[in-house]
Amino acid sequence: MSAQRETLTWTGFGDATRELSRSIVASGFEPDVVVAIARGGLLPGGAIAYGLGVKSCGALNVEFYTGVGTVLEAPVLLSPDLDLASLAGKRVLLVDDVADSGRTLALAVDLLAARAADVRSVCLYTKPGSIARPDFVWRETDLWIDFPWSLRGSVVQEDAAAASA
Repeated sequence: MSAQRETLTWTGFGDATRELSRSIVASGFEPDVVVAIARGGLLPGGAIAYGLGVKSCGALNVEFYTGVGTVLEAPVLLSPDLDLASLAGKRVLLVDDVADSGRTLALAVDLLAARAADVRSVCLYTKPGSIARPDFVWRETDLWIDFPWSLRGSVVQEDAAAASA
C-alpha cells in the first residue's frame, strides 16, 4: 500500500455530497428511498438524502473490511435486517463511501434490485479496479482514503493510546 493517502475533510465532504445530489437531480432520477451501506455510507447517505429532499431512509449492514487493507473472504450481511419487502415498487438510491473492490456494492445492488423497481448507486469514491461501478461518483482514486468520521478511530482506541503514552 502506498504511503500517500487521499484525505477528505468535513468541508470537502459537504461539497462532495452537494455535488453528488445535484448530479442525481440533473440525471432525472428521483428516489423514493435512500439506503445507506453501514457504516461508511451512513453519513454520505444522510447528507445526500437531505440534498435530495428524501425523508425515507434505511440502512443495509454489510461487513467486508476489518481494518486498513484487511478484508473478509466475502462481504456478509449483519443484523439488523433492512425491511426489503417495503422496497417493492420503489426507486432506491444506494449510498456508500467507496467502491473499493466493488464486492460490497455489487452484493447490495443485487439484493435491492431483486425487490425494488429501480436501484441506482452513488459513492463518494471509486477505485480503478472496482468490479462494480456506481451510477454516480464524486472522485476516483487508487489511494487509501482517510474519511473525516473514521480517521481518528474509535474513542476507545484513542483513549487507550493516550493512557499508555
